[in-house]
Amino acid sequence: MKEQLEGLNALSINFGEGGMAIVNVILAFVMFGVALGIKLQTFKDVIRNPKSVIVGILLQWVGLPAVTFTAALILSPFITPMVALGMILVASCPGGNISNFISSLSRGNIELSVSLTAITTAFAPLVTPFNFFLWGSLYSQIIAIRSNIPTLVIPFFPMLEQILLLLGVPIFLGILCAKYYPGLTKKITKPTQYISILLFIGMVIVSFSQNFQLFIENLHYICIIVLIHNGFALATGYFGGKLAKLPVKDYRTLTIEVGIQNSGLGLILLFNPAIFPPAIWHGHYGGMLIITAWWGIWHIISGLTVAYMFRRKPIEG
Repeated sequence: MKEQLEGLNALSINFGEGGMAIVNVILAFVMFGVALGIKLQTFKDVIRNPKSVIVGILLQWVGLPAVTFTAALILSPFITPMVALGMILVASCPGGNISNFISSLSRGNIELSVSLTAITTAFAPLVTPFNFFLWGSLYSQIIAIRSNIPTLVIPFFPMLEQILLLLGVPIFLGILCAKYYPGLTKKITKPTQYISILLFIGMVIVSFSQNFQLFIENLHYICIIVLIHNGFALATGYFGGKLAKLPVKDYRTLTIEVGIQNSGLGLILLFNPAIFPPAIWHGHYGGMLIITAWWGIWHIISGLTVAYMFRRKPIEG
């Protein structure tokens, strides 16, 4: 399995300067659309009823990256370092906005879901690069000792600078738009979300079209890894909420929130050579790309499956 996954390192995507400008515009547009759903009132509500939100944030920002790091170490005899770093990158991303819809299907706490998505998205420009740097560097150092491979140096400040620019500005503008132009925000939120999804899907198809055969040859391995990783993520939210003795609706929501990650953000960040410079990464992060891309497909399937299971069980149970 590990030998097969090594072949993913040959996967390369080069948009060129013009293409990268388009990718950056798409990223800004997507994050602006997500930020339209962030209301300042959300942060005030957290202060009044903080327990479930605080538990959710800790599971998202600390629990999931730590569990992912542990899982990557356990799986290290079977996966490549780049595949493991792809798992860590996904775990470092904020919750995906589709989690709000799936939480409603689960008969969970919708307000909690929206609050967690809003908070993790708003702080993503800081938390995402920090978590990826922290857990990615630690993983690289441990694997280098175990396997006698070169230690991969993950540049923190260049990544932070780029992510603050690419994510921070559109998120800030989206929040301002939602506050000062609520009528306009209501009209453009859904169209913006639909256009964002279509743009992202189109970009992924174009990106992987030249490497389609390589993707197909390794798809079954990727499916297994993402299945395991996503299972750990869902379990982190579920058992974390139960251990904190949260209400049933709340720990259902945490299951979905922690199990649904904005992997689309991770994928777009990987496309940006200013964040993942080929000179530093030697152009060999195909494993990260495919893990991140497949996660974006699988977490919808797993999320809907969990929602179906939750709906069949009464809240009182």
